Amino acid sequence: MKIKVLFAAWVCAGLMQAPAYAKGDAANGQALATQGDGSGAPCAACHGANGEGMAAGTFPRIAGLDADYALRQMVAFQQGKRVNPAMTMNIDNFNQQQLADLAAYFATLPVAAPAAATASQAQLELGEKLALQGNWDNYLPPCASCHGPNNQGVDGNFPGIAGQHASYLKQQLQAWQQGQRQSDPVQLMEAIAKRLSPEQIDAVAAYLASQPAAPQQ
Repeated sequence: MKIKVLFAAWVCAGLMQAPAYAKGDAANGQALATQGDGSGAPCAACHGANGEGMAAGTFPRIAGLDADYALRQMVAFQQGKRVNPAMTMNIDNFNQQQLADLAAYFATLPVAAPAAATASQAQLELGEKLALQGNWDNYLPPCASCHGPNNQGVDGNFPGIAGQHASYLKQQLQAWQQGQRQSDPVQLMEAIAKRLSPEQIDAVAAYLASQPAAPQQ
């Protein structure tokens, strides 16, 4: 019970500290996504023509992603709270309204069906348990306790992670473990990721990638 109470307090603190950003214009965002920021590559170069991402390059799916969440992440890249040289270089000339427009556009795109799972049944079962039930004996809440039913996302604080590429999920869990992501006001994900073993990271990433995703708008 103590860990659940502490967990709820962390979540509330994060919600209270989350900044508010401007609403975007999806039509303008579509034009910006095609043109790029004037110095870098257009979004499709890494994230695909329809925002589907590229698993081989650990480029995430951004189609159907909650617009507020996507905007916050792009701002975090510009501010250095998230570090990815390619991402920062390709959006550094966009102002905040343009970033909001991009986020609004990608939120409108349909989400493709997940690729066929290549993980073993045992690995998928472990991932499902972690994602939906957690492991409270090791202070690991289920992913769904923040990311919503079936991990479809809740809002700009808790994005949908079902249907995201396993390679990207694994990369980001490792980044949280190593303290490389600083975009969460209370670093909740860092605390959770540090309790995951390499095998658990592989399993939960594989399971989540195998699940269909619903767009967040």
